[in-house]
Amino acid sequence: MAQDRVEAVERALTVLETFDSSQEAFSLAELAQTTGFYKSTLLRLLGSLARFGYVQRSADGRWQLGPTPLRLARRHPPSRHLAARVQPLLKQLTIETGETAALLEAQGNRVEVRLAALPDTALRHDLHPGSRWWLRDAENPCPELLGGTMIVRRLASSPGEPLRWLALSGPAGRLSPERASVALAAAEQALAARPTETPTAETAS
Repeated sequence: MAQDRVEAVERALTVLETFDSSQEAFSLAELAQTTGFYKSTLLRLLGSLARFGYVQRSADGRWQLGPTPLRLARRHPPSRHLAARVQPLLKQLTIETGETAALLEAQGNRVEVRLAALPDTALRHDLHPGSRWWLRDAENPCPELLGGTMIVRRLASSPGEPLRWLALSGPAGRLSPERASVALAAAEQALAARPTETPTAETAS
């Protein structure tokens, strides 16, 4: 109903809807053109959204989604179940190899880090959930790492599910592709042996 509407909230949500796009970052002018809002209005809305982590401004002045939407999405039961199954395996991979372990997922023409575990060492690949880069090849989702390397293993997926990979990454001279491949294969087998059904409210209680 009309009396239930809050104009400022709806404007902020309109701004957020703009980021549901293959374009990752927007200039203020692009946001103004897309939303139809004045730049002065947009700056106030973006300021409020940025304070709560819904958007963030990069060094070049362009706006992109912040960490809050991803954090809230992980509260959704399927995401929580995925984390419960995979995160322990990533931690074990990190312990065994001393390198960064991650679960990667294809999101349109991007690769996104869904989960990650970091080794307790200063020289490492700092990869965190929410990190994204262009997906150049469905068979090779690895980004270009200066002085580093990433080894991946594609996971089996059901129809309608996004492509996912287990990944190990670290300094090129330290991370052995052969050792990484063996560790990833073992992790995939351990993951396949775990139940995949999402717990219902009855079974979870």
